[in-house]
Amino acid sequence: MTDLEDVDLEFVQLGETGLQTSELQFGTWRFGKETEAGNVEIDEERGHELLDAYEAAGGRFIDTADVYGNGKAERWIGDWLADRDRERYTIASKVYWQIREDDPNSRGTNRKNVRHRVERILDRLDTDYLDLLYIHRWDDQTSARELMKTLNGLVESGKVHYLGASTLRPNAWKVAKANEIARSEGWEPFSVVQPRYNLVDREIEGDYLEMARHYGLAVCPWSPLGQGFLTGKYDREDGLTGQSRAAESSRFEEAYLTEENFDLHDELDAVADEVDATPAQTALAWLVHRDGVTAPIVGARTVDQLEENLAAATIDLSDDQVDRLTEAKQGPYPGL
Repeated sequence: MTDLEDVDLEFVQLGETGLQTSELQFGTWRFGKETEAGNVEIDEERGHELLDAYEAAGGRFIDTADVYGNGKAERWIGDWLADRDRERYTIASKVYWQIREDDPNSRGTNRKNVRHRVERILDRLDTDYLDLLYIHRWDDQTSARELMKTLNGLVESGKVHYLGASTLRPNAWKVAKANEIARSEGWEPFSVVQPRYNLVDREIEGDYLEMARHYGLAVCPWSPLGQGFLTGKYDREDGLTGQSRAAESSRFEEAYLTEENFDLHDELDAVADEVDATPAQTALAWLVHRDGVTAPIVGARTVDQLEENLAAATIDLSDDQVDRLTEAKQGPYPGL
């Protein structure tokens, strides 16, 4: 097993932006997140420890959103950055989800909401600019033209350098439409996309990845471990009988705890044994080796978990091993 001392994350090209990004990005979605029992998954002290560990491994790309911990994540990142050279780090945040009750304009990507939210993000991070601003989801109430005009204004003002789209479902045509409008008007287009993608969730294979290649977009997947399924903490018997160790939603069980996915996990375990790695590391390594993927976003609750995930960057899978994992569960477009 690889120690963190052996990990030195490399830089990879972030699409056509000219920026270099860490081959594994660090996600902060658990910072300040409260559980149903009222506990905080990651408090500020733990958050800073995780950022320290990521930095020690050579990581320089920090991904957040204004709703993570209701703004706590951004404030904690800003406090952590205060003692460092801001220019050495790439910071990405996101806007979309409603932040004020009974105020429909505090949700979505209308100009009023986006401009207000970006100002608050910069205040919390205590920075003059964002390297990358994502729309967290698509807002069908705001036209693509209005969205891209608003986002271009933020770029021209210097408050944002580059634009991205974080998505749940494959919607290649929406990204393409927005970029065609931006290009026709001489506005800043989307340069990065952040879809869900892992060995189980394969919906972006095909049109979405082809669209990203066509436009030269960086692809930075979230949920690379399938909400924890690919870590190996579930077993076939308990999962399929609905008696999983953790109390999971029925939606999670239907999406992940299936016979097909456990068959895939058997192959994942076999490859992990061959390369002397954990299932989580091997699943991440598959993404790193996957054609069209720029840099997966990893997160963790503890430093030990983060160190395990970051060590995935040192794992070299053979073409045969990548193919075996790819073919263990058929994606929506056979042969891709």
